[in-house]
Amino acid sequence: MDASVTDRNSAEAGKAAAMLFLATLVWSASFLAMKALAQVQQSALPGAGSWFLSSLSLLIRFGLSALLLWLWNGRKVWDISRLEIWQGTGLGLFCALGLLLQMDGVLYTLASTSAFLTQCYCIFIPLTLALHRRQAPSRKLAFACLMVMCGVAVLAGINWRHFKLGRGEAETIAASLVFTGQILWLERPLFASNRSALSTQVMFAVVALVVLPVAWRSGGGPRHWALAYHSWVALMLVGFLALGCTLAAYGIMNRWQPHVPATEAGLIYCSEPVFTSVLALFLPGWLSRLPGISYADERLLPRLLIGGGLITTANVLVLWRPAPRKNQSP
Repeated sequence: MDASVTDRNSAEAGKAAAMLFLATLVWSASFLAMKALAQVQQSALPGAGSWFLSSLSLLIRFGLSALLLWLWNGRKVWDISRLEIWQGTGLGLFCALGLLLQMDGVLYTLASTSAFLTQCYCIFIPLTLALHRRQAPSRKLAFACLMVMCGVAVLAGINWRHFKLGRGEAETIAASLVFTGQILWLERPLFASNRSALSTQVMFAVVALVVLPVAWRSGGGPRHWALAYHSWVALMLVGFLALGCTLAAYGIMNRWQPHVPATEAGLIYCSEPVFTSVLALFLPGWLSRLPGISYADERLLPRLLIGGGLITTANVLVLWRPAPRKNQSP
């Protein structure tokens, strides 16, 4: 292969990795924003359940994002191909099912346990590829995956004495399996020529359609929907979740993930709890300045340094590639 082609491919992969880290950073802020949004909504609807508030938030986020992408794509929508529809439908089904399983699972287990088990796709991706290709992952990759899982366990503060495999844990592991399918579906060579903006629009629409009956059955009708977003604070927070954590972050994922191997993408996504822990040191205090939000900053604990260090080191180990020698023959 020509050296210039190799350099371009390496630069493209490096840019893709940087963009995926950016998307992961934005996703990490969604946990804090959703918690603040729930406080505002529960003051307006004291008896509202978490299923209703969560599914309604997903409906607005993905429905609004689908509408905005439809306006952005313009006339291209009428020229969408069957492969773009097929890719977007698969991504939407994986995403919706994974989010619903994760939402229900967290109700039956500790949040720290859910955060840890959600990152199991870091292990599931290389295992799935190894079975498919009948080739064991490299020792470096296996070691990096182990480092990431150890880092996430430290960050989540897992108490192994109280760890059990119940309904919540089983649903969270199932959600991680579904997210594994989403990551691998996006990497399929069949979709290499697809336009990501069009397939992403289909994905958003499918997620909104899947969560619509959940929001309808778990809530009290349009009146409760309006009360849940009666204040400008609630509208501002759901706007950030829709534009930043859905439209921008998933758009980046669908655009740039195909440029890096799925195993490396899974490790990048596992940096999400690290970013969340760092943002939790100051972002809750900023949000508490808004009406109806009482949210204390977290403290800098040793587990952030240890867990974050393990995850960061694992990503550097896998993503870093030495520059090719200039006198090396093609």
